[in-house]
Amino acid sequence: MASAVNKNLKPNLNASDEKLKEQTDAFESLILKTLLDTALKFENPLYPKEAGNEIYQSMYKDTLANSLSGSFGYSQLLFDFLKEQQAGKR
Repeated sequence: MASAVNKNLKPNLNASDEKLKEQTDAFESLILKTLLDTALKFENPLYPKEAGNEIYQSMYKDTLANSLSGSFGYSQLLFDFLKEQQAGKR
């Protein structure tokens, strides 16, 4: 839901800028996934591990990282940096 809100707040971008923004959001999602993997350890000695438990936890963290991407600022920072680099080459 957060990504839908963020996509509505994006300024009008041309097609190549939209693709670049998608890629920077995907990179931010990877960073967030790594942070979530470290921060959210779902190990509880009181409950035995069930079959497929790690798969569901990984899917949950992936979905959470994807929904949060674009709102932490890493994506925008990287997007702006790459646009400056691109403008400097012209």
